[in-house]
Amino acid sequence: MENNGRVIIVKVGTAPLTHSTGMLNIRKIEHLCRVICDLENSGANMILVSSGAVSAGWVKMGLSKRPDTISEKQAAAAIGQCELISMYDKYIIGYGHVVAQILLTKEDVETPLRRENAQNTFRLLLERRSIPVVNENDTVSFEGIKIGGNDILAAYVATLVEADLLINLSDVDGFFDADPKLNPDARLIPVVHKIDEALERLAGGSGVRGTGGMRAKLTAAKIVNDAGIPMVIANGSNPDILYDICDGKQVGTIFLPEKKNKGEKA
Repeated sequence: MENNGRVIIVKVGTAPLTHSTGMLNIRKIEHLCRVICDLENSGANMILVSSGAVSAGWVKMGLSKRPDTISEKQAAAAIGQCELISMYDKYIIGYGHVVAQILLTKEDVETPLRRENAQNTFRLLLERRSIPVVNENDTVSFEGIKIGGNDILAAYVATLVEADLLINLSDVDGFFDADPKLNPDARLIPVVHKIDEALERLAGGSGVRGTGGMRAKLTAAKIVNDAGIPMVIANGSNPDILYDICDGKQVGTIFLPEKKNKGEKA
């Protein structure tokens, strides 16, 4: 498996990173780091967009459920992000690579000068073979100026760095024609060439421990497809699935753009 400098973004949701208790799943995080480092070794430039900070934080705060108020969410994010990045740093360094934490706000991806600064930072980090771990800066962001969740954030990052592929790991196997958690006859849609109103109507709500539902993932797919970047939605319960996706095997649902990213490898 040779990736020859492809820029690959992996967005992982809260569910694959945590136990049902809300605590971080250390075994899953270590496994994810191992696969990402191995893909980096194969020649890819890996970027990880990671959820899980708020979930890890509210458990540490002693709350019995996900916080409702802005101040509680921001406090949970501040506490949880420290624990999350500490684990990524520990395991990624253990596999011989360097972690770079990047916390972004809506202004960082929408304001021209700040967007250019972010692009320059990513470019240098990738040139130095660091692995950026990205999250929204929830401690200073609030409703009205939030990016809108890490599904959207990952899409913005993909356009910033002109990625070759965005992989969205969730707690479902891909995009279905019905909710597979409610309908056992739901069928996986393996390839999407165009996101239309009919497809949008199929999108359901958010997951139990996260905030990003299929509607947000469809929005993310639109953003990257418009930039010529393909996106895959797949189940992140076993991080080894990343190998199959990067090898071009049919896994989950792939959203194909009508045009190719100018940097996409043939």
